[in-house]
Amino acid sequence: MHFEKEIKKILSSNNFLVYILTTEEERLEYILKNISNKLFSEKIHVWNFIDGYTENPNQLQSSKQNPLEALEIITKYDRTNTKVFFLKDFHLFINDLSVNRKLKNLYKWLIKHNKYVVFSGTEEKIPNTLKEYITSIKLPLPNKKEIKIEIARFINNADGETNNLQNSLSIAYTGFSLNKIRQSISKLIINNISKTRIINEILKDKKEIIQQTETLEFYTEREQELDVGGLKNLKYWLKTRQAIFTENAETYGIKAPKGLLLVGVQGTGKSLSAKAISTQWKLPLLKLEISNIFGGILGESENKIRKMTEICEQISPCILWIDEIDKIFTTYTTNNDSGTTQRVTSIFLTWLSEKKENVFVVATANTINNLPIEILRKGRFDEIFFVDLPNFNERIKIFKIHLKKIRPLTWNKYNTYYLSKISRKFSGAEIEQSIINAMYLAFYEGREFTTEDIVKSIQNIIPLAITEHERISKLRRWGYSGKIKLA
Repeated sequence: MHFEKEIKKILSSNNFLVYILTTEEERLEYILKNISNKLFSEKIHVWNFIDGYTENPNQLQSSKQNPLEALEIITKYDRTNTKVFFLKDFHLFINDLSVNRKLKNLYKWLIKHNKYVVFSGTEEKIPNTLKEYITSIKLPLPNKKEIKIEIARFINNADGETNNLQNSLSIAYTGFSLNKIRQSISKLIINNISKTRIINEILKDKKEIIQQTETLEFYTEREQELDVGGLKNLKYWLKTRQAIFTENAETYGIKAPKGLLLVGVQGTGKSLSAKAISTQWKLPLLKLEISNIFGGILGESENKIRKMTEICEQISPCILWIDEIDKIFTTYTTNNDSGTTQRVTSIFLTWLSEKKENVFVVATANTINNLPIEILRKGRFDEIFFVDLPNFNERIKIFKIHLKKIRPLTWNKYNTYYLSKISRKFSGAEIEQSIINAMYLAFYEGREFTTEDIVKSIQNIIPLAITEHERISKLRRWGYSGKIKLA
């Protein structure tokens, strides 16, 4: 376990006061006991505010509801072999003036007697006056190995599920604490939920975790495939990377892709692609609700973007969908918000480059004019694709796709060849709208809609490529400049 190695390294490097940020104090206590036994062959002494010390018979229930006394008692162990003291929920007391001073005094004593105090807390509340003395670290959520061990305990005792199911469950439970995993598995066993429903039930639990933040939406709408006319290059790129988030890929030594930036004309299937990738790769899809990032008190936006990235990493592997990123992370010169946009953008870009977890980012943009140049630099995204207006053959496919959805038995009676011919410069969204408008007209007249109805609808629609001719032409020239790949 990586965290155990990190704690061992911290203790072996003469860090005598250690603060660990976590909500899983039971799991942390178990880890600390193992580490103390391996490093020092000694038990640890554990304190909490209600019960006091509980591990030592000589100090049983001492210093109850008295954190200052809990620190004072530690100095009485100068001639014993006890090395590690674990004090729970200490974020509640660490800012107290007396406790603050006592910790500084205690630090010198710990150095002299080679002993260690580990605090746990759920908030980062170390005062500036103590940051020089305390080493802070965060307990990560259980990794796949720990999750598999926990799943095996339940499944083997329950009905002997296969390794494939255990692997699927270990991925689905990523982002859960051990306690939540135990609760969830128990619920599945008690309710005798079938194998086919297990993953869906876990995803429901995962959705509740995501709803704790206002900035992410667990996107439940799923496309059965990348059902977009054209995009041949994009589809192939995705197909060759579909199995990247598997154990086989990890064993092979290949790095997981960071993400894609899809730039192009509005209505050409960029957002649809983000949804479809989620289904194709069988990964949860999170949509960034950027409108909830900005606003509020100073510093709140920065905290929200950090929290967003933490949630994504907790439930990885997953896909983060950022729609219209060009309206979110804009060039700094256009903003007058005391530097908030610049700081949020900087945090996000740093995360894009340095993230270790398997979070695949799919960002869409209608233009690159307002995007900071840093976003377009290699290393942020694996590839930038230009999504153009569909050509003649692609428009035929798009008409067929939409007609098959609404008229699965009679779609072939419509003249898609002619419809494609007269819908030049139409986007996929505009093609869909032409069919919808035709249906409105026919339904109003109490009959089935026909090819002629769609023709009339097409004639009444002025596509964006004409109304915004100059802007769209400029974007298309950039798309075909050879600087980026064509989707």
